[in-house]
Amino acid sequence: MTDQNVRSGGPGASTADLGMPGGDLRDVLRRGAFDEHHPPDAALVGDCVHCGFCLPTCPTYVLWGEEMDSPRGRIYLMKEGLEGEPMTGEMVQHWDRCLGCMACVTACPSGVQYDKLIEATRAQVERQHHRTAKDRALRGLIFSLFPHPKRLRLLRGPLRGIQRAGLDRALRRTGLLERMAPQLAAMESLAPRLGKPEKLPQRAPATGERRAVVGMLTGCVQGAFFPGVNAATVRVLQAEGCEVVVPKAQGCCGALSAHSGREAEAQGYARALVDAFADAGVEYVVVNAAGCGSTMKEYADLLADDPAYADRAATFAGKVRDVSEILVELGPVAERHPLHVSVAYHDACHLGHAQGIRSQPRRLLEQIPGLELREIAEAEICCGSAGIYNILNPEPARELGDRKARNIVATGAQLLVTANPGCLMQVTSAIERSGHPMGMAHTVEVLDASIRGTALTCPPHKGD
Repeated sequence: MTDQNVRSGGPGASTADLGMPGGDLRDVLRRGAFDEHHPPDAALVGDCVHCGFCLPTCPTYVLWGEEMDSPRGRIYLMKEGLEGEPMTGEMVQHWDRCLGCMACVTACPSGVQYDKLIEATRAQVERQHHRTAKDRALRGLIFSLFPHPKRLRLLRGPLRGIQRAGLDRALRRTGLLERMAPQLAAMESLAPRLGKPEKLPQRAPATGERRAVVGMLTGCVQGAFFPGVNAATVRVLQAEGCEVVVPKAQGCCGALSAHSGREAEAQGYARALVDAFADAGVEYVVVNAAGCGSTMKEYADLLADDPAYADRAATFAGKVRDVSEILVELGPVAERHPLHVSVAYHDACHLGHAQGIRSQPRRLLEQIPGLELREIAEAEICCGSAGIYNILNPEPARELGDRKARNIVATGAQLLVTANPGCLMQVTSAIERSGHPMGMAHTVEVLDASIRGTALTCPPHKGD
């Protein structure tokens, strides 16, 4: 079999055909695309037998049908880099196009750890590849803003004023920003309609018998743009017998940086967060944002080379739980009042694929009397949010968002429920474009309404 057969996805591709038997690549690593600091693991590369089970679940392969924009194609490029091929712009383009949704990890019958491979590769890209000035400026803007909760909170006032005056809708109608700067237009279109912030207590007592003491991550985008989700999380945890601690000193968890290859930056955020929870005296650290939880559970790997933090990071990671995960572990004690609503539940990729948490949110929703749960077709396909992917790659992200919106609308549900702020923003924008607006809510907001016996209030749409 020739390299061209592999690149075109020829039938019968295997590691033997590629010269990749088992872990033999460990013996052929030499200076090519990657430096010696944690290149993609040759043994993990060798695990891929190029069977193609990942193809129907890979968003970019589904969109374009290009072999090099599939997981096995990207792994083949990693193999080339390990064998001495220099890093090229074409290689980087294919790796950059990956959403990092990890649907391929779920689909793979061979257990290929693509998540570890793409994260290691992206760290190499950020060290080895010289990006264009425009790309550097955009990434600089993103990372000077989104991982900084205080800066995001400062934006709330001006953004809310613009929204109330209708200037955002007026700008969108002109199409000017989209023509001049599509990435900035994508960023503007994703901004949720902002309500009043809700202040969180630093310590909230359990209702009734105390069953656990938990810390809570407030997050960056979640805390600034969806403060109601954090407030609902505290109330639900209290109602289920948890004392909730919200450390004031906490900041970004490092998820966006880790998923974008900014390794040193991600490690800095991780150390600071471990320190912030060090003296909180909590049994668990609860997270209500899928991407954050996924990264925090991997702190042991992220800080494995740091002798001062390796053990602490592993201990911390072992305490991390998604809010739906901890609620199912504890079991319900608070009464659920009826909510007569039909719900379409969307699996956030870093909850379903990366953390394997699928049944828990559904179980919590099904415990609510009167609630009807409806499944979404092509549930395994990413909505196109993927951290900052929908800003860096607005066109494919929009295609994926529109595809997801069609499948959601087809359920006929009244409410879309998911567990990640990025998904909420991406899907809200796509559903509004579809002309079939519907309610949007985080899983914990639905639980909160049921436990409190109040009407379910959904975030307002941009057009409201």
